[in-house]
Amino acid sequence: MALINSSILRKIVMALSGLFLISFLALHLTINLFTLISADLFNEASHFMATNWIIQLMQYVLAIGFVLHIAMGIQLTLQNKKARPSAYAMNKAAANSGWSSRNMIVTGLLVLFFLIVHLKNYFWVLKFGDMPYSSDYELVVKLFENPLYTLLYVFAFVLLGFHLDHGFQSAFQSVGINHSKYTPAIKWLGRAFAVVVTLGFSLISLFFYFSSLSN
Repeated sequence: MALINSSILRKIVMALSGLFLISFLALHLTINLFTLISADLFNEASHFMATNWIIQLMQYVLAIGFVLHIAMGIQLTLQNKKARPSAYAMNKAAANSGWSSRNMIVTGLLVLFFLIVHLKNYFWVLKFGDMPYSSDYELVVKLFENPLYTLLYVFAFVLLGFHLDHGFQSAFQSVGINHSKYTPAIKWLGRAFAVVVTLGFSLISLFFYFSSLSN
């Protein structure tokens, strides 16, 4: 019971769920980038994701991963606030950590809000709603004709980039991969991944938004 309630176990669970979500992001970005290459290619990939039983099963694993990641993040944040005197926290936080690490819970919750909006507009429509368009590709295109949705989408992925910037290397550290020889490379890789994810998803949304203005 002590192990289950320990902050060490919470950090490990949060790290492993975070690494799983990072792998999902890489796959999701790859498939979404197909929209810039070919509508047919994206529709085929989307159809495969929607009909493959392994992928369908992994959706539930992904949902569990999100819940665990969020729950552990909130618990650890509350635990750290209780353990740290407020005066010390105010005086030392900026000196000892970057903006990304100090605001992980804020960026995480804001990204969660966007995720709910995104699932409502895309996943829910495809799975349970009345699909108003002829293909998944057309749904994506139409969503990004809305300037507010496009702005929210870009803003959310900027926040996600900050979240990943710290979360990537923190996840490896939590599972014991923390060495003077490897940590700098992991930090560099994490920052590069955060930039690629932010720019990649933002590029897709801005491309279709500005394309809609010229039509």
